[in-house]
Amino acid sequence: MSKRKALLISATAFALALVLLLPSFTARVFTAALLALGGAALIVRAFTNKAANEQLQQADADLPDEEAPADTFALGKLFEATMNGMREGLLVVDKDMKVVASNTAAHRLFNLSRGKLNTQRLTELTRNRAIYSAFLDALKGTERSGVKVETHGPERLVFDLRVVPLSGSNGKRDSAQGALGVFIDVTRLERLEQVRQEFLSNVSHELRTPLTAILAFIETLEAGAIDDKEASQRFLSIIRRNATRMHDLIDDILELSQIEAGNVPVKTEEFELAPVVNDVLASLATKAEAQGIMLRNDVAVDVMVCADARRLEQMLTNLIENAIKFNRESGTVTISHEAAPDQRSRIIVEDSGEGIPAQHLERLFERFYRVDRARSRDMGGIGLGLAIVKHLARAHGGEVSVTSELGKGSAFTIELPPAQLPKLLDD
Repeated sequence: MSKRKALLISATAFALALVLLLPSFTARVFTAALLALGGAALIVRAFTNKAANEQLQQADADLPDEEAPADTFALGKLFEATMNGMREGLLVVDKDMKVVASNTAAHRLFNLSRGKLNTQRLTELTRNRAIYSAFLDALKGTERSGVKVETHGPERLVFDLRVVPLSGSNGKRDSAQGALGVFIDVTRLERLEQVRQEFLSNVSHELRTPLTAILAFIETLEAGAIDDKEASQRFLSIIRRNATRMHDLIDDILELSQIEAGNVPVKTEEFELAPVVNDVLASLATKAEAQGIMLRNDVAVDVMVCADARRLEQMLTNLIENAIKFNRESGTVTISHEAAPDQRSRIIVEDSGEGIPAQHLERLFERFYRVDRARSRDMGGIGLGLAIVKHLARAHGGEVSVTSELGKGSAFTIELPPAQLPKLLDD
């Protein structure tokens, strides 16, 4: 191997290693792909151009021993380790569609835990028409990019495929001797886009419903109902209720966005839990009385927790308010505390409602998710309260969970780290 080749391989391997440390997912993916295309091309020449191989071998044989040191082998190993450390799958085929080079990510892509891709034909690896067509076009001299590839193994994965032709000794693409493909995993980006679309759809729906009601009653008032004092008061009350609902929705969306972005400061300190629970119960006493719900604070007076008192009060308010809304008539809501074996604090909000079907529990903390949409909307539910609780708990370094049994009720548990952990995080 010439010194020039060794330097190129070393530089490319070093650049790839730095790229893998980039914090931005998108920057790392596309920068690594571009570097991989250039670096892999050096290796591919050994497989696609026999004449070049013979010349390189002859040149290496003519070199004195001191000009072919053992570190040249180490450079090749470094490059190979870097390529295999990439998340992007690299696949190289010759003009006969046989695989001549690949990396570990490509093995995972084609679900090969054992054996090698090399020497296999592309048609033996996959029946995916998009992949085959992209490599075939590259062998004809046409570069392909932005090819969407989906795999349906244990989980659905989505890749952005780019394939470039590898020219022969004359350097012309129309006489490509092989093709190099880079499979960029965009599954996470696809999921984020799906979440974004679902969020916009849900927000639009939640705003459309009260807006439609407001416009309808305004038109009724304009049509003459305003002269009917009793009817106009009732219509204005409905308009106010729907306007309040829209206001609460926008406030919750802004709050959740700030929490998810990490822009909500969490200042932890040790304090007594029982007084905070009493304050929350007092603020919700009127709602509980209207439904005949009894509120119980079973937290011992000497229980101390380490959290942001204001944010913990917000979490408890959301959970207790939900427990009141979806409870049965003359039911109970109980707040208790227990210490986990690892000294973490568990605050439990338990109701005596109808319970939640098991199939809904996994998605219960998603934005806008409701078990009974019609009932939740009638009670003024927006569908963001539990999502806010989840993200606030995680901002404390904790978690929130739920257990439920049909006909007996549900129990929501806020788990907070022991006192020393939040203090260390704040430091």
